[in-house]
Amino acid sequence: MAFDSTEESGGPIAQINVTPLVDVMLVLLIIFMVATPMLQQGVDIELPRETIAPLEGEGEQLVVSIKEDGEVFVGKDNKVALDKIGAKVAAILESKEDKQVFIKADKRTSYGNVMAVMARLRQNKIFKVGLVTEPS
Repeated sequence: MAFDSTEESGGPIAQINVTPLVDVMLVLLIIFMVATPMLQQGVDIELPRETIAPLEGEGEQLVVSIKEDGEVFVGKDNKVALDKIGAKVAAILESKEDKQVFIKADKRTSYGNVMAVMARLRQNKIFKVGLVTEPS
């Protein structure tokens, strides 16, 4: 805060120094620019292209990815065995309010791999499952 030292005003005049505010905003801008590319969820796979309405979800979504060779991932790099996927996802969803799971399956993976994951989810009482595609 600065004070005006002129004799005419008769009292102190408060002025806000905006330089620290601008410095903080620029640092936050740089942090957000660096962190944004890291927010992508799931493993990089080639999704099938279909035209359907997008699914609505609130907050952070839980993504289960299935690669071409049948490997299953929860989130970005958490590889999970097929027989443990239902219990792992159920444990993660216990603390979440929105009990919805999105499955991203590579278009070259077999239909049986996708159905095996969905069956394990249903066995663990997870019924809100969405399939992710890319718009055509």
